Formats: sequence, C-alpha cells, structure tokens
Amino acid sequence: MCVRQLKIFTDLYDEIPFQVLNILGSEVNYGGRVTDDKDVRLIKAILERFVNERTIDVDFHFSSSGTYKTIPAGSKEDYITYVSTLPINPAPEAFGLHANAEIITNQNKTRDILELVVMT
Repeated sequence: MCVRQLKIFTDLYDEIPFQVLNILGSEVNYGGRVTDDKDVRLIKAILERFVNERTIDVDFHFSSSGTYKTIPAGSKEDYITYVSTLPINPAPEAFGLHANAEIITNQNKTRDILELVVMT
C-alpha cells in the first residue's frame, strides 16, 4: 500500500478508514494488475487480516506463535529494539501461511540445486 495514501487517510479522518484502505490496496493499487480471480481473493484476504480495527490494539498477534505482534507506541529506538528480536529468516507464519509452505519451498530449492548439479 502506498505510504502516502496511508498517511493521507489517517490524517484526513478521525477514525482510520480500514475498509477504504483495503479497497485501495486490494483493488486499486495491486488488484488492477492481478488477472486471476483466485489471486484477487488472496490479496483481499491477506489485507483484511493485516489491515483491520484489531491491529491497532497493543499486543495484537499477527501470527499464532505471537512472535509478530503490535507493540505499544514509543520511540524509534523502541521499534528498532522490537524488530531486532524478530527472526532473521521468518517462518511462513510471518506471511500468513501454513508451516507446510516452508516444506514445499525447501523441496523446490533442493530440486533446483540437484538439477544444477546434474547439469554440471
């Protein structure tokens, strides 16, 4: 989502217009470039999960493990400290995916490496 658009809408209204932000993100900014109807549904589902009223609550968990959550408003250093505690290689849950997504990714990487070895 365009940072400028987000700032405009949060500055313009007393309450954050989550529905408008979701429509902008899923249908205007990104959705217009997506032609597959299932991909459009996926974009909408992902945005609705991350852009909603609950996400402004402190300690809202974006993942089942609680690793990814909102933190209390603070200084720049507070945010840097929190971000530095996050894993360097995020698990699939960071993207709203099932843990099995990592298995498939690793299988595909292994297949690619083996194909390169065979070609060599």
